[in-house]
Amino acid sequence: MEILMRALVNGLAVWITSYVLPGVNVDGFLTAIIVAVILGIVNAVLKPLLILLTIPITVLSLGLFIFVINALLILLVAKIVPGFTVESFWWALGFSLVLSIVNSFLQSLSQP
Repeated sequence: MEILMRALVNGLAVWITSYVLPGVNVDGFLTAIIVAVILGIVNAVLKPLLILLTIPITVLSLGLFIFVINALLILLVAKIVPGFTVESFWWALGFSLVLSIVNSFLQSLSQP
């Protein structure tokens, strides 16, 4: 039940973020939930590997390269999920930042 609730909250965060940013388009709420689930899977599987492979760049950039990794993973999800489009790398970077803020706010509201 917790996984379903988290998927719905993350989908709502994706949906809200797509309305805030004009360079990101989500066709509907079901697409937003699919984006949230796929993004969660990609973050769980690929992100640790990419962070491990880019440790030198991440250290030299004082950790800012992780934002680049997040943006690239969002662009990957945009290629995978039909109905989810991101216009450019910069919109993906902005989407990553705004999504984390919105998701954090919504998660704090859903906690008892």
